[in-house]
Amino acid sequence: MTAWRRSSHSGEGDGNNCVEIAASPTRVAVRDSKASGRAVLTFSGTAFTEFVNALKESAGPPA
Repeated sequence: MTAWRRSSHSGEGDGNNCVEIAASPTRVAVRDSKASGRAVLTFSGTAFTEFVNALKESAGPPA
């Protein structure tokens, strides 16, 4: 895996309440930024893309 990165939308203050991702050519790993030493979830790139797209669709258009 490459380096972990956090969303640029994390901001300050509660910005630690987010997830971090690390991508490799075949997998995407996700972890809780507040508990980086705990479990890491890994997904295929396709599954992760489908998950993100589903979240975007369920959120509706930006206000």
